Amino acid sequence: MTPTLFSFGHGYSARAISKRLAPSAWRIIGTTRDPRQLEVIRASGAEPCVWPGDQPDLDGVTHLLISTAPTADGDPVLAELQGEIAARAEQFKWVGYLSTTAVYGDHQGGWVDESTPPAPTAERGRWRVRAETQWGDIPGLKLHIFRLAGIYGPGRGPFSKLKRGGLRRIIKPGQVFSRIHVDDIAQVLIASMAKPHPGAIYNVCDDEPVPPQDVIGYAAELQGLPLPPAVPFNEADLTPMARSFYNENKRVRNDRIKGELGVSLIYPNYRVGLEALMQHQSSAS
Repeated sequence: MTPTLFSFGHGYSARAISKRLAPSAWRIIGTTRDPRQLEVIRASGAEPCVWPGDQPDLDGVTHLLISTAPTADGDPVLAELQGEIAARAEQFKWVGYLSTTAVYGDHQGGWVDESTPPAPTAERGRWRVRAETQWGDIPGLKLHIFRLAGIYGPGRGPFSKLKRGGLRRIIKPGQVFSRIHVDDIAQVLIASMAKPHPGAIYNVCDDEPVPPQDVIGYAAELQGLPLPPAVPFNEADLTPMARSFYNENKRVRNDRIKGELGVSLIYPNYRVGLEALMQHQSSAS
């Protein structure tokens, strides 16, 4: 049987996965709400499906990936397809749900791991906890939960913002964030598909949580640009979403992806990741 991945919400991270799987004779179907994304999905090696809209065909699907964001009304995939997914639970060899480290809430810079009880402070984190629970409540589903840190990679990073100008270094003493390169997300999920462990939860982040201003400063250095101005957090004009990120401060451990899945990160810290993005940018120009 041809391994077949059905990807709900075939966005930035999911496309990185399909680019790796497609050359290995996988069939991949990816959904999007936006018909303008059809060619982007095809370019990643997946067959596009407009959803909501087209009826998802789960016949022959061996693997499910869920990247769609929940709302106050719950998980959009389960809202429409919970009955069918539950009925097909034994059909799926692996199910992956992409969640977020926001479920841990604020730990004042302390370390968290997968055994840390969720305690989200932001609305988006509470929605994710509920969605994780909803997926986990489906009997017989071989569910794996991946809690992703801040995602960066080609086309998503500080370089274009630096060139446009106006980027600032927001300074909040003691504040750190964890992050993860999209290629490392892809390799973690593919390693999990090769070694399923139903019920597992994995933090997906690099080795080095750091203050956000360090990342911006290093990106400016790599581009030979002036250091963006520093602005104290209390004086920064931030959107409510951006401010909510600064209200949570934690360091996220990633030992489980290494120990259980044997993953060796391609980009173990932001410096290696940004240097690779600069090389990618130079070769693409």
